[in-house]
Amino acid sequence: HISRFPVYLSLSIFGSVRNIVAGDRKLKREEMASLGFNLGFSSPVVQIQQHRKVYGSGRARCSSSSQASLSATAATPPEIELEFFGPKPGSDGSYPADKAKAVSGEKLLRNIMKENKIELYATYGKVMNCGGGGSCGTCIVEILDGRDLLNERTDTENKYLKKKPESWRLACQTIVGNKENSGKVVVQRIPQWKK
Repeated sequence: HISRFPVYLSLSIFGSVRNIVAGDRKLKREEMASLGFNLGFSSPVVQIQQHRKVYGSGRARCSSSSQASLSATAATPPEIELEFFGPKPGSDGSYPADKAKAVSGEKLLRNIMKENKIELYATYGKVMNCGGGGSCGTCIVEILDGRDLLNERTDTENKYLKKKPESWRLACQTIVGNKENSGKVVVQRIPQWKK
């Protein structure tokens, strides 16, 4: 009898029951329905795969309380807003600006700039950069605001930037956020060109 075995419930990424395993065999849809599993459960806010283990009679229903707990696990991660200023003012005297957003703690500043097609390198760096390996020192940026939202300077940065201001960073070594914080970071591109 199926009810003697632990029953595993596997939900799809949208919350509907995908399959149920009792003991070592996968149940058919009719068997799942006869056990009382609510096959129509769905929650579009759930974005992760869930597995449930049910004991006893082998009956389980996804109630509104489990729907709420599943929704809470899919909370939006914190974001960092970035603003990038060009190295030289335009003809009107204002500095060109680009904007981007990134999930806190997930990407390097270099990758964010590349993905958003924001110019990172001076002329020499466009040809001679190391591709983000931290071995050339050509991806220099200056952090004008939001330094507390970034990781500490790495040993590689200390090597290449030892005679430069503390606000200067290597984009390939700079992690934007720490997975918990959010806020705004203001970046000056190619600070060595500033006048």
